[in-house]
Amino acid sequence: MTRHARSRTGRGPSSWAIDLRPLDPLRSIKAKLAVLSAVTVTASAFITWFGLQSSLGPSRTLPLAIAVSMVLTQVLAHGMTSPLREMTAAAREMATGDYGRRVRATSRDEVGQLATAFNSMAEDLASADELRREMIANVSHELRTPVAALRAQLENMVDGVVEPDDEALSAALAMTERLGRLVGSLLDLSRLEAGAVGLDVVDVPVHDFLEEVVASARIAAEAADRSVRWEVTTTPQDLRVPADPERLHQVITNLLNNAARHSPTGGAVRVRASYAAAADQVVIEVSDEGHGIEPADRERIFGRFQRGNAPSRTGTTSTGGTGLGLAIARWAVTLHGGTIAVVDSPQGATLEVRLPAHRPASERTRTEGTG
Repeated sequence: MTRHARSRTGRGPSSWAIDLRPLDPLRSIKAKLAVLSAVTVTASAFITWFGLQSSLGPSRTLPLAIAVSMVLTQVLAHGMTSPLREMTAAAREMATGDYGRRVRATSRDEVGQLATAFNSMAEDLASADELRREMIANVSHELRTPVAALRAQLENMVDGVVEPDDEALSAALAMTERLGRLVGSLLDLSRLEAGAVGLDVVDVPVHDFLEEVVASARIAAEAADRSVRWEVTTTPQDLRVPADPERLHQVITNLLNNAARHSPTGGAVRVRASYAAAADQVVIEVSDEGHGIEPADRERIFGRFQRGNAPSRTGTTSTGGTGLGLAIARWAVTLHGGTIAVVDSPQGATLEVRLPAHRPASERTRTEGTG
């Protein structure tokens, strides 16, 4: 208990012992001020009466009444304003980058509510700062590897250790492309989080759209020497969804590339689209025949720089991805008002995208009015 109190408020038990807050049960600062006034007036009146009864005389009764009133006011007011002083001290520490200080929020009045909100804000700032540090560390790590490999490859070519033949140049090009993908993904994620990406929503014919995305994914898979089968099923055939084609293309492409990467040679990547009447949603599922995703990883893989622990089709756990594809996919789907998640599958992994089947009437009116 002692350690917990110190970690949350930065104050030890000895400090708490003199930090009396007898008015904390009161729910209003006005009630506290009324009680403070009543206590001091009552104490002054009692001291005056006592002095008159004891024949102390005005010269001693008046100073005694004033002293007792000041002591009572100090004790009660000190407890009322303690959260404000703690918040001031905590804010100064936050200005230096230390978000660990917390305020003792035991009061039930407006000041106590402010202290609770302050602690919540401090928690959010601490989490944001931790994410920022983690982001910087991850970006530095992800950039360091391909940059170091590319530099070593080019140095070998310049020193004559490796001939600049097609194989060496292809390897250098592959590392450059990986850098380009990483930088592009970081820019996309930054725009999405900043809300700087708008949506150009149109009615997309789902079957034709998926056939087009699968055709692009097939070419990419063949270039990466991934031999898989592709299956597209749409029910009903004329299914349409209101979406931004470019952003939706990015989402489905990420899912297809992941599925192809984790499918065994000759395995199937299945894309199924259907209409869920009960939820009025268009459901798009991408399935593979790989090792699947562990339940403990199903939420984690949508974080930045997170990769599943399942082996790829080559039997290794290195997938070659940037770890940003699913994070970007979740942001893009969320912008559409939909959801993306890993769902149970009898074999391999299945990722499910759910999008609203119809735009709200207000949004349609606004779009048509500006068109």
